[in-house]
Amino acid sequence: QVQLVESGGGLVQPGGSLRLSCAISGSTSSIYRMAWYRQAPGKQRKLVARILTTTGVTTYYGDSVKGRFTISRDIAKNTVYLQMNSLKPEDTAVYYCNADPESGSAYWGQGTQVTVSS
Repeated sequence: QVQLVESGGGLVQPGGSLRLSCAISGSTSSIYRMAWYRQAPGKQRKLVARILTTTGVTTYYGDSVKGRFTISRDIAKNTVYLQMNSLKPEDTAVYYCNADPESGSAYWGQGTQVTVSS
C-alpha cells in the first residue's frame, strides 16, 4: 500500500505562485511514475503534469500550464512537488497527487484546494 498526502494549497492572487507537495509513504519502491491532476467545479479531473520517479524525467505537461508549472521529485524526501507560477483564475481547482505502481491500481491523495482570485 501507498499513502499520498498533499499540502501547499491556498488562496493566491492572479500572477502569484504556490508550491504543492505530495508526501509518499508505504511501498514506494513499487511506484514508477507520479502525476498531478486537477479538478475544477463541475468539470472532469484532468492531468496537469507527470514525472518518472526513478529518472526524474518529466513526461507530460498540460498545454494550459506549460511554461508556468514545474513538476519535480526529491527521492530522499519521498516527495513530489508542483511549482506553480503566474497563476491564473482558471487554475482554480482541487489538485490531486497520483502514483502509478508497476502493477495494480493507481493511488490518489485527498486533494488540496488552490484558489486564484483577487
